[in-house]
Amino acid sequence: TIRWLPYPNINFYIGIDGISLFFVILTTFLTPICILVGLHSVKSYKKEYMISFFICESFPIAVSRSLDLLIFYVFPESVLIPMFIIIGVWGSRQRKIKAAYQFFLYTLMGSLFMLLAILFIFFQTGTTDLQILLTTEFSERRQILLWIAFFASFSVKVPMVPVHIWLPEAHVEAPTAGSVISAGILSKLGTYGFLRFSIPMFPEATLYFTPFIYAPSVIAIIYTSLTTIRQIDLKKIIAYSPVAHMNFVTIGMFSLNIQGIEGSILLMLSHGPVSSAPFLCAGALYDRHKTRIVKYYGGLVSTMPIFSTIFLFFTPANMSLPGTSSFIGEFLILVGAIQRNSLVAALAALGMILGAAYSLWLYNRVVFGNFKPNFLLKFSDLNRREVLIFLPFIAGVIWMGVYPEVFPECMHTSVSNL
Repeated sequence: TIRWLPYPNINFYIGIDGISLFFVILTTFLTPICILVGLHSVKSYKKEYMISFFICESFPIAVSRSLDLLIFYVFPESVLIPMFIIIGVWGSRQRKIKAAYQFFLYTLMGSLFMLLAILFIFFQTGTTDLQILLTTEFSERRQILLWIAFFASFSVKVPMVPVHIWLPEAHVEAPTAGSVISAGILSKLGTYGFLRFSIPMFPEATLYFTPFIYAPSVIAIIYTSLTTIRQIDLKKIIAYSPVAHMNFVTIGMFSLNIQGIEGSILLMLSHGPVSSAPFLCAGALYDRHKTRIVKYYGGLVSTMPIFSTIFLFFTPANMSLPGTSSFIGEFLILVGAIQRNSLVAALAALGMILGAAYSLWLYNRVVFGNFKPNFLLKFSDLNRREVLIFLPFIAGVIWMGVYPEVFPECMHTSVSNL
């Protein structure tokens, strides 16, 4: 613990437990891969690009280890600055500036409510130390108001419908590595906030608002899956799938039982590699052919067999096939959710079917079908560097899918306490 402000009870206070451990591992796993991707694809301002990514790594690590409310406000907002620069400077198309502003303003506006709530808590209790606040009892009315303020911040970061508009734009316009960081790490900040702050600090408000959380989560799972089927941009199709997955996570968390919460943590952990790898696949195609419109692709199985095989592995992983990492998390979430509300569990499972629909549709359109020589002139399969980038993702997905016991073992104590 370090004193960093001239107030007696605001300290730079960090720690680690079975929940935050995995977020630190996920962040340190994905960042070197982002830097490897950028080495080849980024042509200008390479040094600044590396600095931005290292800053993007350090802040989420600090977020997942923070045990002070003010620290937890400062660091997620600080991540916006390097991400704003990454999208605005190294983004791919003309609309990158608009996407960067949209990402920045949406996220910042939601967080202002959380800042007001933190100041209110500080002036009421005299501290922002999480461990003291967990033993503090707020009245039910106060809990409800504070919970709404925290929800305003976290729901934009998840993102939940209807504040998810910034996410597809930011993903599409960001460079490949920016999409990987955004989908793999930054989308977890909101769900981690629910888990670490909203649920344990405001338990009565959490029970009160559980149906309110279920409604937009189920709508998001079904609505974004249906929206995805209508997209024509390769990266936009991939960008909508994290919205459905992260709303699955919120359903698991607010089932408020051990299976649901552990399932949601496992799904967040699995979502890192499973959502990032399709962005790398899309990036590999864009680097070669300079287009992301799906109708220009087709018949790649004959010209890019290694790419087709790797993409084939991540398509079932994205739709949570048994034996891949996402299946364990989604299965536990459904086990937890069905104990609370069987209708919500049934509708969430429908979202899994729709997820399979758009994943297979995308793979079928890009890899099979007629070869289109009018649009795609020169061909090259994945090189050795690109294959090596995919190998840790493949290993992680198989490990979590086949032998997941390692992960819940570390979580049991922390989740039981929660």
